[in-house]
Amino acid sequence: MKKLLLFGCFILMLSCNENSNITQKPTFLIGEWKRLDDKPGNQTYETWNSNLAGMGYTITDAKKSFQETLAIITIKDTLYLEVRGVNEKPTLFKFTEQTDSSFVCENQQNEFPKKITYFLENKQLKAIVSSDDFRIDFVFDKIK
Repeated sequence: MKKLLLFGCFILMLSCNENSNITQKPTFLIGEWKRLDDKPGNQTYETWNSNLAGMGYTITDAKKSFQETLAIITIKDTLYLEVRGVNEKPTLFKFTEQTDSSFVCENQQNEFPKKITYFLENKQLKAIVSSDDFRIDFVFDKIK
């Protein structure tokens, strides 16, 4: 009986450990967001659908002046932020930290940024793109 109890505890510990390794996608991104701290004359947006595919774009003088395609993808049980449209090839940023309302992803080989942080604070989506000596902060309000 004692051996059966120990075996049961061992199986329970293994199953709990396996479940803790499951990556959870950051659904807090879903929606349409408008940047608040934009340069005069610019309107910057990020949109994220339920599949966590998104787009970031800036409108300057009624013309789209910047656009990038974003996606949260899984490769071998690890989450990545994939950015397309800025560099010739897609750039991957590996998730290094994550909570229910934030994540940090990094690619130290990328010139800029090397690190991207997203987090919710006071119902606003905030993002920081940074390298060792420079950073840009974004603050977005949800519009949809």
